[in-house]
Amino acid sequence: QVQLEESGGGSVQAGGSLRLSCVTSGYTDGSDCMAWFRQAPGKEREGVAAINMVGNRRTYYDDSVQGRFTISQANAKNTVYLQMDSLKPEDTAMYYCAADPRPCTVTSVGVPSPATFAYWGQGIQVTVSS
Repeated sequence: QVQLEESGGGSVQAGGSLRLSCVTSGYTDGSDCMAWFRQAPGKEREGVAAINMVGNRRTYYDDSVQGRFTISQANAKNTVYLQMDSLKPEDTAMYYCAADPRPCTVTSVGVPSPATFAYWGQGIQVTVSS
């Protein structure tokens, strides 16, 4: 059974930083694509960032976080980070880690659709105060 566990969330003032971690387990071959999504109350889940864990290690970002957030892979293939800098109140949301055994695919620009991910974490809260 594949499990994803997020950590590193919390509360921070605007302009501050947080680093989220996601560790997968129960995965024989590992994920080829891992990503972070977020969902604020009353809003749809949106893609934040994604990374190809093999091959070209390409990264994908939503325009709203480009230049502020960095997704990266740990030495262990089952771990991905999201470094969040220059946080804004509008970044407040529940953040979810997602994984899929297939390479990341996007239809145009931005982050792969949540429908393309087979496995999800429970989510972790990030709150940014002004």
